[in-house]
Amino acid sequence: MEINWERESTSYQEKIASLEREIQRVIVGHEQVIHQVLLCLLSRGHLLLEGVPGLGKTLLIRTLSEVLHLDFSRIQFTPDLMPADILGTNILTDDGEGRRQFVYQPGPIFGNLVLADEINRATPKTQSALLEAMQERCVTVSGVGHPLPDPFFVLATQNPIDMEGTYPLPEAQLDRFFFKVRVRPGSVEDTVAILRRTTEEPPPAPSRVLDGPALRHLQGLVRQVPAAEHVLRYAARIIQATHPEIPGSPSSTREFLRYGASPRGAQAMVLAGKALALWRGRFNLAIEDVREVALPALRHRVLLNYEAEAQGIEADAVITGLLEAIRP
Repeated sequence: MEINWERESTSYQEKIASLEREIQRVIVGHEQVIHQVLLCLLSRGHLLLEGVPGLGKTLLIRTLSEVLHLDFSRIQFTPDLMPADILGTNILTDDGEGRRQFVYQPGPIFGNLVLADEINRATPKTQSALLEAMQERCVTVSGVGHPLPDPFFVLATQNPIDMEGTYPLPEAQLDRFFFKVRVRPGSVEDTVAILRRTTEEPPPAPSRVLDGPALRHLQGLVRQVPAAEHVLRYAARIIQATHPEIPGSPSSTREFLRYGASPRGAQAMVLAGKALALWRGRFNLAIEDVREVALPALRHRVLLNYEAEAQGIEADAVITGLLEAIRP
């Protein structure tokens, strides 16, 4: 069936504008963070939020769950958290007729919107259980598979400070996250607005804007946005340019990167770029869309070398330089 792009784009923009408006009734500032979170949601990807404590990461995710008519589940990651605490387990029950049997008791992973709070405080074994569920969108307990609900969206938070007693996610597992978004402190004006909202009358609760079927429709629409061959090749060239061992890679790549991004990085740029194009009322993916989403899509997928760490060079700076070198 042919898509009426004019009508669908208008509806898409109105719904996303409503989502933004309701979230901003609670969250002060962080416009770019909210923008990137919604792009990730529309692309059916999982999100990693990084920032120091107290910047509203958890509040943002809880607010998102309130504006979406979806089941919300929160998991507080601690060193003693076990995989069964996330995935669920089989428990022995009595069927009322004297017979005992094992019945699967689902864990908190069975939600549409799952908050994995301070994910780097759990052991690698527990982190792996969550990340496998994110990738496969199902869990296996005692050899039996249990599909996760649809939509299924994991938002994980981690703090870049207070690293004692934490287990940083390995680079191979970070690749499972669609975006990595950094939450920075706001301006003085934002802080004053926060003080007013939190020390005077509480703000009104946000209204629900979308439910599961409506969200799935928008996600399906994003995947149908056309992408020209030269735009896809441009995204592929960016990924190739992150690998220092490939001849012709930019000098910044060879100087500061140890490993480059996987094809998942290109997938993230293309899907998020499609969501962005539709948000702006265009019906095809453009190179500027790919460039705009490159930082959150790639910053956790490239591995800096010792030289970069010694000079205090961040992944964002290397990717920005790479985008300047790889022109359309």
